[in-house]
Amino acid sequence: MEELQAELEAAQSQWDEWLIARRRVGEVWDAGEIAGQEAVAGKTPEGIEVRTLTTAKPGTLVPVWREGLSAEVLEPEYQQVMGLLAERRATGGQPLNCREITALLGLEVVPAKTEGVRCKLKRFVARGWAHESAPGRFACGGNRDGGS
Repeated sequence: MEELQAELEAAQSQWDEWLIARRRVGEVWDAGEIAGQEAVAGKTPEGIEVRTLTTAKPGTLVPVWREGLSAEVLEPEYQQVMGLLAERRATGGQPLNCREITALLGLEVVPAKTEGVRCKLKRFVARGWAHESAPGRFACGGNRDGGS
């Protein structure tokens, strides 16, 4: 019983530290709007106040996709990849693989270049900009456009 109580106290301590860190991040965001980016205030289900970015500064990150966010917030290299995926979707073509995208970008189709493209595509999938319809085949997600 004492071991269980000690584990509970340790977990509570970690949770309290996480809450403090979350509040501090919120304070920093409130102070500077993160390099001129717009943010919206909200609350988590636990009632913790948080701020979510509504725009992203170009060249800084690949934000999580949400309605109204265009590819213009992405770095130019990411905009090119997103444009290819959007173009393929618009023409009704099949999803592209990494080698095809590497070639369409005008890059040499070698493992180093293909791996870089694969990383970008996986990042798009993880953040909701694209989806992997089959292993290694990528398509533009939902209503996303290529922007550019």
